[in-house]
Amino acid sequence: MYRASTIPGGWVVRWPSLTAVWHPCFGDASSAEEVAVPVSEPNSKVVYEALKAAGVRLCSALPETWLVHLIRLAEDDPDMILVRVAKEEEGVGVSIGAHLAGIRTALLMQNHGFLQAINGIVSGAMLYRIPLLMLISDRGHLGERDPWQTEGGRYTRRVLDALNIQWDALSAPDEVEPKVAKASTLAHSSLSPVALLLTRDLMWEEPPT
Repeated sequence: MYRASTIPGGWVVRWPSLTAVWHPCFGDASSAEEVAVPVSEPNSKVVYEALKAAGVRLCSALPETWLVHLIRLAEDDPDMILVRVAKEEEGVGVSIGAHLAGIRTALLMQNHGFLQAINGIVSGAMLYRIPLLMLISDRGHLGERDPWQTEGGRYTRRVLDALNIQWDALSAPDEVEPKVAKASTLAHSSLSPVALLLTRDLMWEEPPT
């Protein structure tokens, strides 16, 4: 089960096999108060099943709040290979190698991670014509409450357009499967990166007021 805890100015995120602590001043996690973070588990499962239906058999990821259920589903699935990376650009290299071995992949990343991975995307996947299916959590867009997430949201779509990367947004469960299938088809027919933005409307369940 995924749980998140608050510490003054930071977060502690716990998965069954991993605990991640973030604090700008490396705060003490011992003072954390455990709270549930309302990431949609049903919608995450819809996304995951759509990836499997599209033939994806390897996912690369590193911990991110909106991706937590997707990562857990991949970790628990014996038919899926989950590669945990230290930074998103490493996932590009993983996908390049997997493609050469005949394995379809997906990169699970936050939009700040996408911005960090630009060099690998351009000089790896785009230069050598590698299909790259990227699922990007759309942080910093409309409705974002975390100040530290806001800058990424300003530039994600602009950077995708500047790189001429085809992209679409996933906003409702019923559109996930056809859009994932079409994105995967385009990535492999064009031998190029394609991005799907996981929006707040899809991934976040607002707590009752």
